[in-house]
Amino acid sequence: MRFAICNEMFEGWDLERVFGFAAEVGFDAVEIAPFTLAPDVRAIGAERRREIRQAAERAGIAVAGLHWIFVGPEGLYLTSPETATRARTTEYLIALADFCADLGGVHMVLGSPKQRSVLPGVTYEQAQSHAVEVLCTAAPRLAERGVAVGLEPLSSQETNFLTTAAETRQLVDAVGHPNVRMTLDAKAMSSEGRAIADLIRESRGYVSHFHANDDTRREPGSGSLDFPAMAQALAKIAFDGYVSIEVFEIEPDPETMARRGLQHLRKAFEQA
Repeated sequence: MRFAICNEMFEGWDLERVFGFAAEVGFDAVEIAPFTLAPDVRAIGAERRREIRQAAERAGIAVAGLHWIFVGPEGLYLTSPETATRARTTEYLIALADFCADLGGVHMVLGSPKQRSVLPGVTYEQAQSHAVEVLCTAAPRLAERGVAVGLEPLSSQETNFLTTAAETRQLVDAVGHPNVRMTLDAKAMSSEGRAIADLIRESRGYVSHFHANDDTRREPGSGSLDFPAMAQALAKIAFDGYVSIEVFEIEPDPETMARRGLQHLRKAFEQA
């Protein structure tokens, strides 16, 4: 199994330092939140993109891809009823695919709950249709650059659109393109009230990326979630993407959390 870690937990660190630390600890890749680099990735020129990719290569680590992709710039919305907003969102999704590929990444997580919730006056079916339009329009460029988008089900406390793995699979099917897949998130799945291992097994053939975090909103092993069972389920569905540590609360510090989280994941997958 390949393990990654998200860069935004290392607040104040430049990417070069994150790459070096991640490689030293034993991670295979770093997952990048674009907002930590610039409000708009189109402002990041070709030279800086080459520098980032070369820095990762020098450290002996890969760039897994991107997440938190719609945090900026302002005006992006996946399910907007406004044609101009959907066009702007599509255009930026394509720009993100180019940025991801330029860094050597292969996957983009589409979580961004505040840029996808069903708006007042819009039905769920209409919101889904709008999302399908955006994703279908961007899909050819995703394929051209070798990048997959993984739609990420999140809890109903965060959004009212794609709050279950089943809803997310339905949208993936509606798009019907091999570069539009699923990202599963351990903490988010724990809100469904079902065994996470069952949700993973039911998503066979859809999952291209996995976010590993605990019900504490911190690193794997800091709470009550059963990571050995998740590891067994991922093995059962022949998952071959990255298992990436994503945390939301830093306690006591990112270095300790990264080491503890990776140790817990390695043990879980060894048992699987």
